[in-house]
Amino acid sequence: MREDTRTRIQEIALRLFTEQGYEATSLREIAEELGVTKAALYYHFKTKDDIVTSLVGNRLVELEELLEWARSRPKTPQTRRELVERYAAGIRRTQHIGVARFLERNQTALRDHPTLAKTRELMMELVAELNEPGATPVERVSRATALFAIHAGKWMIDQGQLSEDEVDKASLEVAMRLLEP
Repeated sequence: MREDTRTRIQEIALRLFTEQGYEATSLREIAEELGVTKAALYYHFKTKDDIVTSLVGNRLVELEELLEWARSRPKTPQTRRELVERYAAGIRRTQHIGVARFLERNQTALRDHPTLAKTRELMMELVAELNEPGATPVERVSRATALFAIHAGKWMIDQGQLSEDEVDKASLEVAMRLLEP
């Protein structure tokens, strides 16, 4: 029951933060939407920042695990392909698109949030793992773009022209093409 309430708070907060903006949404509004008192909400989250940290937290864990895996492997084309496949699978498993929309719409308010700074740091480390020493600038940029191709495709789902599965497959194919320029 406790996890269900926590998850429900995250869902409502994510929706309100995305629709109204992070700064314009209060904990009181989240509690009202959930149908609980503010004190009950405080039991799970003391601040809006705590909610943001929880929303991004699972992604951080996934990135840290993927980075640990990548560091334990040789920097070969096969490792690069598997890293991108694992990255894409992680994006499919999570509530990534909802959180990404929220972050995109609230960039100014969250620019200095420590959890998001950590996410950026891990992404840069992951990009570095795609390259062996001596990789050319074109290889480095192309391989970094491969990871971002996975994200870019997700925005096409909203247009309704492609299914989520079609977008995922196409994004992965584009990412693979970018790995070995």
